[in-house]
Amino acid sequence: MIRLTINGRRAELNEGATLLDAARMAGIHVPTLCHYPGLPPRSVCRMCLVEVAGTPKPQPACSTPAKDGDVVETNTRALQDFRRSDAEWLLARHPNDCMRCEVNGDCRLQTLVAENQWEERWPEIPPGSPDHPEHVPTDHTSPSIWRDLSKCIECGLCAQACGEEGQQQFVIGFAERGYERVPVTVFDKPLSETNCISCGQCTLVCPVGALIEAPHWHDVLHTLDSRKRVSVVQIAPATRIAISEEFGMKPGTVSTGRLINALRQLGFDYVFDTNFTADLTIMEEGTELLGRLETGTRLPIFTSCCPGWVSWLELNRPDLLPHLSTAKSPQQMHGALSKRGQFARALGPDYAAGKIEPYVVSVMPCTAKKDEALRPGMAGDVDHVLTTRELARMIRSRGIAFGALEEDGRFDSPLGESTGAAQIFGASGGVMEAMVRTAAHFKGGEHALPLEWQQLRGVDQGVKTATVPGIGAVAVCNGIATAQRMLETDDWQTDYVAVEVMACVGGCLGGGGEPKSMDPDVLKKRAQAIYDMDANAPRRRSHENRDVQKLYETELTGPNSEAAHDLLHTEYAGRRSARSLLMRFLDCVDRRDGEAAAQLFHPEAVWSTASPFGDIEGASDIEVFIRTQLPPRLYGPHYKRHRMTGAGEGDFTVLTPDGENCRFTMDMSELDEGGRSRRVIRRLERELL
Repeated sequence: MIRLTINGRRAELNEGATLLDAARMAGIHVPTLCHYPGLPPRSVCRMCLVEVAGTPKPQPACSTPAKDGDVVETNTRALQDFRRSDAEWLLARHPNDCMRCEVNGDCRLQTLVAENQWEERWPEIPPGSPDHPEHVPTDHTSPSIWRDLSKCIECGLCAQACGEEGQQQFVIGFAERGYERVPVTVFDKPLSETNCISCGQCTLVCPVGALIEAPHWHDVLHTLDSRKRVSVVQIAPATRIAISEEFGMKPGTVSTGRLINALRQLGFDYVFDTNFTADLTIMEEGTELLGRLETGTRLPIFTSCCPGWVSWLELNRPDLLPHLSTAKSPQQMHGALSKRGQFARALGPDYAAGKIEPYVVSVMPCTAKKDEALRPGMAGDVDHVLTTRELARMIRSRGIAFGALEEDGRFDSPLGESTGAAQIFGASGGVMEAMVRTAAHFKGGEHALPLEWQQLRGVDQGVKTATVPGIGAVAVCNGIATAQRMLETDDWQTDYVAVEVMACVGGCLGGGGEPKSMDPDVLKKRAQAIYDMDANAPRRRSHENRDVQKLYETELTGPNSEAAHDLLHTEYAGRRSARSLLMRFLDCVDRRDGEAAAQLFHPEAVWSTASPFGDIEGASDIEVFIRTQLPPRLYGPHYKRHRMTGAGEGDFTVLTPDGENCRFTMDMSELDEGGRSRRVIRRLERELL
């Protein structure tokens, strides 16, 4: 035990604690900018300097170990003057753009300046180096994450979160030195051209607005305000817990009813629970697992509900894509059912006839869900994705007193009922635990097995395993770095029959779109709330969901049926592969997006249609053809998509919306655009089978 004195107060700490830990234990505020729980301290910002008796100069509290007998001062005049000068230098390199900034009100630099009334005293110093214009300050190319280096304070947290101490993706690092130091992507590529998996951990740790989730909430508000479309919102399990922290409540506070009431005040016509399709996901994925066990093929099955994990496989290990479950994530299943199922038909004759469709929004803890909503074969099923943080901005912008709302809100039916198994989807290990509960039921052994699988739970990084009688060994990888390490050997191929991977540590509860928290135990508190909700649920297995049972009886005919595959399953392809390019093109055709389709072709490309239209030459003519010659797109239950029937990377057999089987062949080329090249289609030929 260490005993010290800090600002005249006595404090007792365990060995290994820092002076910052001592200050917080004593209830003393020490400002920080570059510190984040769970990441090693780097002492970059110097805001947390403190004076320690017997040392010649101030020490960074975040990285200085506390020693027995230390006498520490945190707020002397000299320290205050240094912090003022430090902040004024940062302000000279920071745009005065708070009113338009997405993190206005949630920016640690803004808070420090406001608390201390520091002023701008230095001449403006542009970030980066004039000798290196390749370090582009603004990048909005990613569908999930926006970068604005003019707001960067060079704290290094983003590089840590993406690097060795975090996700181990190494997409972001530092270039230059001194005051010209700036975080950049690999080879200064736009984020969309890197191996970024859109997990958003960089946005979670950024103390300012240099890295944010791509903001959708402005568009959502405008659409709601117009009242021209029937609006639907679905909310994920992790969101209803974490949203409480945005409004000053304790971590782990469940605010399901308050959140539903807030969404209704914002103008949504229907409020549904993503947990409904979490139960549906388990039905589809569990049935798929049992089918693979019978045939002994494509084992182990990988869970597919985490878009960061799916992106990682497509970017880094496309050879393993056959192991992924083809079941869509709960978000995308819910979007498909909301727009193309019985719910849409019941909204009125125009909806039933496919003339119009509802406006569907999802509220997720995850930035990668924004990317997922644009995937080929799923684009358009969810119009906009909001993170938990974005929804909090919407609620505040409309002056809704969230904490004063009643906790009596109820989800709408029929897409709102859920079980305890769906609740735990938000935690690492929850998907596997839910699948085990239902797979055991399908095998006839559910009553001989426990409901709760403690060995699959926990927020610590690493691989968690369990052996399920009658099924086999299963594994849970908590964090994408853990999954990478597991895949370095081939043991996983024989050790397990099913593997869950969540890209973010802690699962969705630690997602990149969750509230920013300096509480080192926040994941444990959120997880406890999730498991308490499960324990108190009247039904705790996905197959017990009565509305899911009705859906199979009336619309889907059964798990993994043809009707279920049409709405609830998808295909995969290696990113930047020929197969991926074809899937993107077919998606553009289905949505009649001629402009986006033309971007996939060489300007002098040829599309051989194998139809009376013959060959179409040139990207511009392809665009016009899709916009004007194809039949108008229908919506809702009448909207059909091309489906890839071949599973291999080089198998381009396709089932058309009209039910025809065809095969495509492609010639590719590289198109140079201002020093950057991208792969495009030079010739596309369609052959009817």
